[in-house]
Amino acid sequence: MAAETISTAPQSPPARVFPRLGPELTAALRALTPREIVLQVPAGLVRDAHGMAARLREEVGSSVVLAVRPCFGACDFPSRDEAPRADVAVVLGHAPIPNVALLRPTFFVEMREPPGDVERLAETVAATAVPRRIGLVLSVQHLDLTGPLAAALAHRGFDVRLGRGDRRLAYAAQALGCNYTSAEAVAADVEAFLFVGTGRFHPLGLAFAVDRPVWSLDPLRNAIDPPIDRGALVRRRQLLVASVRDARRWGILVSTFAGQNRSPAARALQARAQARGRDAELLVFDRLDPRDLEGRALDAYVNTACPRIALDDASNYPKPVLTPPEFLMALGELPLEPYRFDTYH
Repeated sequence: MAAETISTAPQSPPARVFPRLGPELTAALRALTPREIVLQVPAGLVRDAHGMAARLREEVGSSVVLAVRPCFGACDFPSRDEAPRADVAVVLGHAPIPNVALLRPTFFVEMREPPGDVERLAETVAATAVPRRIGLVLSVQHLDLTGPLAAALAHRGFDVRLGRGDRRLAYAAQALGCNYTSAEAVAADVEAFLFVGTGRFHPLGLAFAVDRPVWSLDPLRNAIDPPIDRGALVRRRQLLVASVRDARRWGILVSTFAGQNRSPAARALQARAQARGRDAELLVFDRLDPRDLEGRALDAYVNTACPRIALDDASNYPKPVLTPPEFLMALGELPLEPYRFDTYH
């Protein structure tokens, strides 16, 4: 995969995309002659961050600063305040989100993994009880497996579907923590989904988003995990919703991050709450810390920032935190079934 340019939101600097670190990236950076580069790396690459910064500094000839805070995704790129002198950003481990406006020219290095032994992976899948009609969903690092693995599985009798998501996804079959519309597009045509990638973050999000079994294939270990118990996940959320149906005082959480700011949605939810006789306060933040919500005279919260704050980190907060669809369930405006994932469009 060669470097490419992906269109971003109107009046936004373009996003340049590179499969991995290498001479194409450094040549493109040199051509811009940046005064300063801000380099952002995900948690898994922090150990190598200083070496990467030194390499860019030497090969490009520009000042390089490292964004230190944790990075949660392509929606979470360095702000102007974090790197005021930087005129170029290099973001590792993520693909651009096409409908998110960038603050400066940004080079996304997706850190793609080579496909490896595709036939061996397909054999691992075929040896399990994975249904034959499946949707394929992959993390960005393993998207180069999409075509080869789909073909190898088809050769073994699988009917493989690849969905094209909405404007928030750069690629077909891509997984994004806040958006699984590539899977939703083919959910009616499949019996199950096969997620290809590492870790549990994306399989859990996918299980919330689609009412189908989600199997997980780790291509680095050539290991496959059985389906997540979606029913248990959903029941826990429904019990949480039921527990706050009588809550009178709500805090509506609003992120100022460009890729997570849903202020119009937050104000609409505030109006819905007030129309139902509830108090609703907008609480604005850049990065949310559970301690920020301690001691407040509120009964519960609804989160309009990253949907995974409510789903993955609920136990960290002093009061219940719902997603917007769950909030509408609590108000009685949506039924508990079917459960609706808070897809961020």
